[in-house]
Amino acid sequence: MFSKKSPSLQTLSTAQSLSSLFPKPSALINPILTGRRDNPCRRQNFRGRCKITASQSNIAQKGKLLKEKVKKIKVKGFITAEEGTLLESLSWSRPLDVVTDIRGRSLLVELISAETDTGTLMEKDPVEDYAQRVWFESRNEKYECVFDMPEDFGTVGAIRIQNQHHREMFIKEMELELPSGSVTFTCNSWVTPKSIDPTKRIFFSNKSYLPSATPEPLKRLRREELESLQGNNRERLGEFAKYERVYDYDVYNDVGDPEKDEKLARPVMGGLSHPYPRRCKTGRKPSDKDPSSEKRKGNFYVPRDEEFSTTKGTAFTGKAILAALPSVFPQIEAALLDPNLPFPHFKSIEDLFDVGIDIPKEAGLLPMIPKLIKVVAEAQDNLLQFDPPILLNKDRFSWIRDNEFARQTLAGLNPYSIQLVTEWPLKSKLDPAVYGDPKSLITWDIVEKEIRGVMSVDEALKTKRLFMLDYHDLLLPYVNKVRELDDTTLYASRTLFFLSDDSTLRPVAIELTRPPDVNRPQWRQVFKPGYDATSCWLWKLAKTHVVAHDAGYHQLISHWLRTHCCMEPYIIAANRQLSTMHPIYRLLHPHFRYTMEINARARQSLVNAGGIIETCFWPGKYSLELSSDVYAKLWRFDREGLPADLISRGLAVEDETAEHGLRLTIPDYPFANDGLMLWDALKEWITEYVKHYYPDEALIMLDEELQGWWSEVRNIGHGDKKDEPWWPVLKTQDDLIGVVTTIAWVASGHHAAVNFGQYGYGGYFPNRPTTTRIRMPVEEPTEEELKEFYEEPEKVLLKTFPSQKQATQVMVTLDLLSTHSPDEEYLGEEPESSWADDPAIFAAYKRFKGRLQHLEEVIDERNVNVSLKNRAGAGVVKYELLKPLSKPGVTGMGVPYSVSI
Repeated sequence: MFSKKSPSLQTLSTAQSLSSLFPKPSALINPILTGRRDNPCRRQNFRGRCKITASQSNIAQKGKLLKEKVKKIKVKGFITAEEGTLLESLSWSRPLDVVTDIRGRSLLVELISAETDTGTLMEKDPVEDYAQRVWFESRNEKYECVFDMPEDFGTVGAIRIQNQHHREMFIKEMELELPSGSVTFTCNSWVTPKSIDPTKRIFFSNKSYLPSATPEPLKRLRREELESLQGNNRERLGEFAKYERVYDYDVYNDVGDPEKDEKLARPVMGGLSHPYPRRCKTGRKPSDKDPSSEKRKGNFYVPRDEEFSTTKGTAFTGKAILAALPSVFPQIEAALLDPNLPFPHFKSIEDLFDVGIDIPKEAGLLPMIPKLIKVVAEAQDNLLQFDPPILLNKDRFSWIRDNEFARQTLAGLNPYSIQLVTEWPLKSKLDPAVYGDPKSLITWDIVEKEIRGVMSVDEALKTKRLFMLDYHDLLLPYVNKVRELDDTTLYASRTLFFLSDDSTLRPVAIELTRPPDVNRPQWRQVFKPGYDATSCWLWKLAKTHVVAHDAGYHQLISHWLRTHCCMEPYIIAANRQLSTMHPIYRLLHPHFRYTMEINARARQSLVNAGGIIETCFWPGKYSLELSSDVYAKLWRFDREGLPADLISRGLAVEDETAEHGLRLTIPDYPFANDGLMLWDALKEWITEYVKHYYPDEALIMLDEELQGWWSEVRNIGHGDKKDEPWWPVLKTQDDLIGVVTTIAWVASGHHAAVNFGQYGYGGYFPNRPTTTRIRMPVEEPTEEELKEFYEEPEKVLLKTFPSQKQATQVMVTLDLLSTHSPDEEYLGEEPESSWADDPAIFAAYKRFKGRLQHLEEVIDERNVNVSLKNRAGAGVVKYELLKPLSKPGVTGMGVPYSVSI
């Protein structure tokens, strides 16, 4: 009969029985300290490391060597590690690992000298010892080893570790107590058991080296580590295993799922037909039904160290639950009375925050979202109750007003789309034979009437007073295709704004267009702010369509494509081409953390066929195809930095006399005002860092790792755009500073600006509907549709909004995406170990930290200055998205180093 003991008791019992096989220590001694320290040296005659010298007599005797014994010293090393998950600690292998710990053979550790032997000019022999566990608390463990190190061993440049356990271990750091002082090796890496992979893991010291300056004994290890990460030494074929650390490229051929349903087949993103950045290769088999697609079964591989830390994984934060969302949503749907119908009235929308929805106790993973699920005392059900977003708390009616509609283009969730009007009349660049008359219906007369004779259109153009949200040419080719999908509609749109003297925008006109098809001619109409009831309702509906266009563009382009998707090739190339001891790798590494993991989870449940984006946003199954079009036509690396982006949209011009070297076209542009301060802080820090390691620009051209990284980014990672003339070439310090600052900005400031305000602005979905489901009531209406509009216009607006199911799914998703985890790593909060160990770099970092603290103070001052009407005033949501630090949760502020949610 099997014992009914708990798993933890079984583990203890087994460990005790196995430990009886070994000599019992004295009762007066802590048993975990009594393990026999075996000599790990494999050399038969290794009783002391020998210094080998050559004398004249040796040469005369045809190279016979004379050996002189070298004195040794004791060097202690302490390794800080972390167990795997709770389930791993209760696995079958745990008792065996306890025995390994008792024997004092938990880890095999080698010390590698950074100096060559002066006699032989060859690498010095490594010094080895087994590490034994001496302390543990919760899941943290400490291991000790004592090395017999030759006095002339020199600087320890690297360590190699082999995991003797049967489970993987997360090695945080190793500290060596040397006579000259302690030296720390920062690892932060998972080490696989030797039973799975006997290769010893290499970790370099915190001292950074360019390839040409690398100590000779470390050059081979530097090459070997890169070859391992490139997969050159990989013996197994097929799908990558969880423990592997291989970085390679593939196209987006795993978002469709033809194996499950032919309707879920999707074109491959990447290549001539659909240009796209590359993702991490998984090695999975091709689909049986569509060989161009990859099977989706199993885990979505990312290299082991790219996965979320154990803290993130076990805390079940928003990052970890993201992959579980598909199993959560059916529980929400079951709790709704009419999930596919619109909300019957606005009160039912507000009830989501005020009353909540009853859900059963047995609701799967849904109760794991503590922020949204309230436990009702003495009730059998839980309550799904959303926290009111800040927009609703500040002013529940602001979303209706035109001034708020305009303000959010500058200080809302998507400040990347507003652009200056530079040509008149407005005109489409698409083929008129396919898409109809290219001339816009927004005329001079309409504009001059709406700006009430303040100035002529010609004057407005010259003085840079006209701005536009232009989703016309981008969306027009998709209109008829999207309209064929269930329960959705689409227009192409242009929205014109006039800049007032107080730096606020006023919406002037909206043009909605439907292209011709085989049965119908082109349809289009201009809508203006109205003064009668019918005009006002038509204007509200037109704004709803425009905001939905902006919400889809924001999520797919400003957020997914330009940050998540375009960052991944930089990360893959850096790990393949830049050694972990390379200074540029160490500068960029904080900006890469967890991006590949969150992107893999997005391919699982957000951007996949039938995922959240396709089911809740207007592009539907054409979502990634649309982002591919934008990537092909509009994405340019040289415009991803903030100053270049602002200039390209006409929102700034270069001016050496102005702050930041730019003069903003709209002085009160909160995103740009705060963003330029953050950009300058990043650039100054990166400039000091780059010039410290590259005092001479010739070093940049001679750095084969750096050039290999940038070449691989251009030619493979973003290979579909490799022939574009705008790619920077790394020749000078300024070239490198520009490239690195751009990447750092995209990962930090850009992503923070478009991500962490999602629940604040989109949590109340009438403010940012993600799709529209019915046409404008004036587009070829039936008598019944026209009658409903005139008699119940509010009902028409509610039917235009997303369904109950779509709205609540988006609200849950935005809440998770907007949440900072407890272990978030913010810009300037803590230095990397390699930065802190170099006095010059640490001094530069402290100056960077000081500039970020100053930015926080400036943002606070700006947010109480009521003359800045786009960020301050009665009921106005303060612009805090670029404040560097934040508390955990949904805060609407905080700039993490990386794209990690």
